[in-house]
Amino acid sequence: MSARPWSALDARRIDAIVIGASAGGVEALSEILPALRAEATVATMVVLHIPRERPSLLAQIFAAKCAQPVLEAQDKDPIQAGTIYFAPPDYHLLVDEGTEGALLAMSNDEPVNFSRPAIDVLFESAADQYGERLLGIVLTGGNQDGAAGLQAIRRAGGVTVVQDPQEAQAPYMPEQALAAGDIDYVLTLGQIAGLLRTLGASGVREKENAGE
Repeated sequence: MSARPWSALDARRIDAIVIGASAGGVEALSEILPALRAEATVATMVVLHIPRERPSLLAQIFAAKCAQPVLEAQDKDPIQAGTIYFAPPDYHLLVDEGTEGALLAMSNDEPVNFSRPAIDVLFESAADQYGERLLGIVLTGGNQDGAAGLQAIRRAGGVTVVQDPQEAQAPYMPEQALAAGDIDYVLTLGQIAGLLRTLGASGVREKENAGE
């Protein structure tokens, strides 16, 4: 299902992707992140709600699955194209403006939507930095985190995607994202992976990799 035709993405440059997930997120991310090709020049930042009290193994788990480098985000690191970043436990992940481009930033401010890291915090800060060059994706989860952030991305001119709630392991988060306002695309995980697979060296959707 989608509210807009794929042609709306033709010649659209995407410099960054932000993804939010909670319950069922590891399985969902395992279906879509490997679709990013090594030569794709997008930077991808992921917030997955995880326990605060122990170290995260997400970077190691997904490094073995993905063609792109996968790292745990570090404060003040420059954001590198063609890299996937996971938010660390118990810190909000933000996108900040540096003297030579966008930077990763960490915050231990109060939880948002009972979560730290919070999806909304990442999405809203990324929308400020990337505007229409941003793609935001909300996946399976059990609270409303990400709904407000997707609307911030839409207001900034970016592209918004929600996993089809009918296939989500925990449909509440996608349902809340859809209830918050208009969304560009409602897609299955297979369709989201297909979209990510089309992003190439210029950050523009390539039809030859879209099966069109």
